[in-house]
Amino acid sequence: MEAIWLYQFRLIVIGDSTVGKSCLIRRFTEGRFAQVSDPTVGVDFFSRLVEIEPGKRIKLQIWDTAGQERFRSITRAYYRNSVGGLLLFDITNRRSFQNVHDWLEEARSHVQPHSIVFLLVGHKCDLEAQRQVCTV
Repeated sequence: MEAIWLYQFRLIVIGDSTVGKSCLIRRFTEGRFAQVSDPTVGVDFFSRLVEIEPGKRIKLQIWDTAGQERFRSITRAYYRNSVGGLLLFDITNRRSFQNVHDWLEEARSHVQPHSIVFLLVGHKCDLEAQRQVCTV
């Protein structure tokens, strides 16, 4: 029997509360956008198969972490064994951008001795008129 996927990778999504982590993940994994989203409590799990070459698929396990401080002790455990992640900020919320460094340092400290590759994502670009984080 042929394997459904060749490799499986765990990715984490981190950032302040309300930056749009869950909405972005749902759009990627389910192909839909939710106008209203309930806050994540602790951690949610999503997955998607991605074909990287014809006939070669990988499975992405995507862990959606809560942004509230009260859930930090729970979400820290999910950093382990992650190979990469998305570090989100809301372009209409300058504070969420200023907190990016803290999120990155926290993640790095909990994956030691390994390292994670992160992609920084400025989210909510459809709200350009409300932008608080400049592009320069």
